[in-house]
Amino acid sequence: LKNYQQFRALVFAVKEINKDLDLLPNITLGFHINDYHQLKQMVPGYKCGRQDLLLSVIGGDNPKSSRQMASTFGLFKVPQGRGSLRHEIALYEGLVRLLLHFQWNWVGLMTPEDDDGEHFISSMLTMLKEKEICLAFTDKYKFDIDDLTDLKMLHLFKAFSSVEVIILFGDSHSFATVLVALRCYEELTKKPVLKVWILTSHWKVNVIGYQGILKDIKRFHGALHFRDRISDVPEFNHFLLSLDPLNPQGDTFLPLWWEWVFNCRFHQLPRNGNVQIKQCTGKENLQNVPTYLFETSITGEGYNIHNANYAVAHALHILPYLRKVQFNNSAGDEISFSVNGLGSGHGLLNWVLLPNESFVPMKVGQIDPGASPGQDLTINSDKVPFASLVFGSFPTIFRPPKCTEISQKTGHFGDHFQAVFTSCDPCPEDQYPNKDKDHCIAKKIHFLAYQDPLGYTLASLTLSLSMITLAVLAIFRKHHDTPIVKANNRDLTYLLLISLLLCFLCSFLFIGQPGKLTCLFRQTAFAILFSLAVSSVLAKTVMVVLAFMTTKPGNSARKLLGKPLTNSIVIGCPLGQAIICAIWLATFPPFPNMDFHSLVGETIVECNEGSALMFYAVLTYLGFLVLVSFTIDFLARKLPDSFSKAKFITFSMLVFCSVWITFLPTYLSTKEKSMVAVEIFSILASGAGLLACIFFPKCYIILLRDQEDKQFYKIWDLFYQWLDKKTW
Repeated sequence: LKNYQQFRALVFAVKEINKDLDLLPNITLGFHINDYHQLKQMVPGYKCGRQDLLLSVIGGDNPKSSRQMASTFGLFKVPQGRGSLRHEIALYEGLVRLLLHFQWNWVGLMTPEDDDGEHFISSMLTMLKEKEICLAFTDKYKFDIDDLTDLKMLHLFKAFSSVEVIILFGDSHSFATVLVALRCYEELTKKPVLKVWILTSHWKVNVIGYQGILKDIKRFHGALHFRDRISDVPEFNHFLLSLDPLNPQGDTFLPLWWEWVFNCRFHQLPRNGNVQIKQCTGKENLQNVPTYLFETSITGEGYNIHNANYAVAHALHILPYLRKVQFNNSAGDEISFSVNGLGSGHGLLNWVLLPNESFVPMKVGQIDPGASPGQDLTINSDKVPFASLVFGSFPTIFRPPKCTEISQKTGHFGDHFQAVFTSCDPCPEDQYPNKDKDHCIAKKIHFLAYQDPLGYTLASLTLSLSMITLAVLAIFRKHHDTPIVKANNRDLTYLLLISLLLCFLCSFLFIGQPGKLTCLFRQTAFAILFSLAVSSVLAKTVMVVLAFMTTKPGNSARKLLGKPLTNSIVIGCPLGQAIICAIWLATFPPFPNMDFHSLVGETIVECNEGSALMFYAVLTYLGFLVLVSFTIDFLARKLPDSFSKAKFITFSMLVFCSVWITFLPTYLSTKEKSMVAVEIFSILASGAGLLACIFFPKCYIILLRDQEDKQFYKIWDLFYQWLDKKTW
């Protein structure tokens, strides 16, 4: 009666096979159902009076009875197959991967007192030892309600109290026994059992005949249950819902099962005291039956029987090629054999207690034995409401030391568990505890991103200045034959504009999550490009000064004029900066660094400059070039050169110096992404100062010309005369 759906799955599969014209044509399958529950019977070595055409035997879901049947059929030389080896290996590996997923390395094992329990323990011990998962106990019990003596209960209580996670390995008759044991434990200790239970696929959650203990099932709320993986079988749900106990069509189990499920009787019995049992009508709705009594969708056991029937049918159909058989069942799943048998994987279920104290299994993951190593377990942790979470504790945070560490300190595990579970391990550096201090939460990554308002603003400003520089370069290129462009040394002008453009663009290296390459090159790129820009300005000024010095007769400075001097300045000054940067990268290069402690709940990803001394050496060299250029421009500010306008250059160097002098204290007083933003702003401001002071007046002259040009020049001359009086 408890396994009635499995029986109906067998009937359904046989009917489906008989309807399939391509599978076993001209053959109609039948079946016999034998209920071996609590039945002891002698099996003679002969039979008389019956001539059954027996083609195959499908055993039950109890491994113990299956082995007994195998021994009996072996006497008659009946071919046999076992499809559980790969099934069990996948289950054991899935259990270990589940423990590793939630970082549970202190668990207990409870198994039945039989060969299956011994095999389970021996198999799991090897796997757990390889992954350094500690076993607090490995106890074997006789899961029998009538055998729960006081001594065994005390031993059971001790086992319950030592761990937070318990793996239960049992068969279909163990469920009710464990519920009764838990109730007894709570009644004697006056403490609730707050554990995370992990159940193997051998457990069958079926309480027909044990309705009196349903109130105890709440203790398994949040339990994780590995169940045989299933797929929806078309028409099976309709097949079950169409059951009619008034017309059982030869099914002698149906009326009796119907009475068990709906707690009614088709034929009233004599009244016993005040107990009155209702009359069965046969019209009761199966969809209203709780899932712990009967599931209208196919269960894992029914699905296995369905597959077993199809396997037998295909084996009979292509018997010579049995080892290569591969087929799709009516659910569309591909079923195949290997040297270890039939493998179907497992589904991972989470038991959820509803407000009405009934429970439903919810699928949260699965095991695929055919997947690649490390990918066989898939689990959705967000859908797992652990039982302990409801009561305010969560076992993930309790991570005791490795088994080897425990054994070295205490000699064995049992004496150490109390110290382990009264202290909490700190969260990893990239995580922080929640308010209840029972779970670690991943920290957010903190850096100057393009999506941030500050990052978006700086990126937009960088792009705008780059476009303006390109526009100025285009204007000078288009009017390259005009006197003002020629007088300003076209080659140096183009070089200065290109270097400024690259200076603006290198700001993008500072925005976004720092990486190894961006940290390595962003400071050096900025330093070399700015040295090139300043050296271009310096070369222009030196050429103007030397040009006026050579007007005196016999002046030897005339020999220095020309491209050799210009090229020497433009190449030599950035080359000195490049040498400093090369030494920096070769000795103490910058690298990405993660700061876990400055901000609560956030991890700062930043570039560590490697050597602060080299960083300031780069800035010092750049400042030296600016100071030399500023000095020469200051000395040349009164030269009567209406095209070079040394005063404009002087003012641009003044802006440059002001920006970088204020940069240092601001840079040192800020942290995180604000520090990066300060450097980006300094790069943009100093570059914009050079661009505006040197090139905007010339662009105005080139584009507007004539009287407006003269008036514009007068305005700028009056401005700089006022500046000379106030400044110099």
